[in-house]
Amino acid sequence: MIFLALGAALLALLIWAGRRPGRDSGRIRVARALLAALTAAGAVVCGLRGLWMASPVFLALSVYLVQSAALRSRLGSGSAKPRSSSGGSMSPQEARAILGVGADASRPEIEAAYRRLMQRAHPDHGGSSGLAAQLNVARARLIE
Repeated sequence: MIFLALGAALLALLIWAGRRPGRDSGRIRVARALLAALTAAGAVVCGLRGLWMASPVFLALSVYLVQSAALRSRLGSGSAKPRSSSGGSMSPQEARAILGVGADASRPEIEAAYRRLMQRAHPDHGGSSGLAAQLNVARARLIE
């Protein structure tokens, strides 16, 4: 029972640290990756022991931790300045890389990627204004 309480405290600490924009140090990233691996292993162990209610919870937590780390690595630490508000200096390849869409992406696919990323990167939801501005510039560049 003590391990469960310690795990919950560690998880709360990592989520709190992950919501602070621009403060994602190397130690936090390593701890987040380790916790994701441990929660995935916990999902497997729970599944093997027949704890079918706990296994999906651990698996979902592991996926969340991996996705949040991937989003942060794709968008940067939040200290990058937006290139321009008009999107003139951003190439289409850079815009596609920021939004994570392919060269043959249609307008609805670009909009869906933009909405998905903006939900996480918006300043009102723990993101930074620099990341949100980059997403806006990338979307404007690809839709024009």
